[in-house]
Amino acid sequence: MFKKIAFILFILIATTAVAPQVKAQCSMCTISAEQGTKNGNTQGKGLNSGILYLLSIPYLLIAGVGVLWYKNYRKKMVASN
Repeated sequence: MFKKIAFILFILIATTAVAPQVKAQCSMCTISAEQGTKNGNTQGKGLNSGILYLLSIPYLLIAGVGVLWYKNYRKKMVASN
């Protein structure tokens, strides 16, 4: 058990230590968004909305799994009492 946890921790630390610094967008998207917001365009707002939309999906999936797990747990607890 300890070897398994140590291996997982090693992999996590190794991937975070070795990972290169990453930018949020490609250089063309970054330049376009920066210039668009300076000129009063709403490209940056649209880009941020898209990012928030993409980030919300995994959290909603995790919340759904949590709700299903909780409901099953409650059913088992009620049935055992």
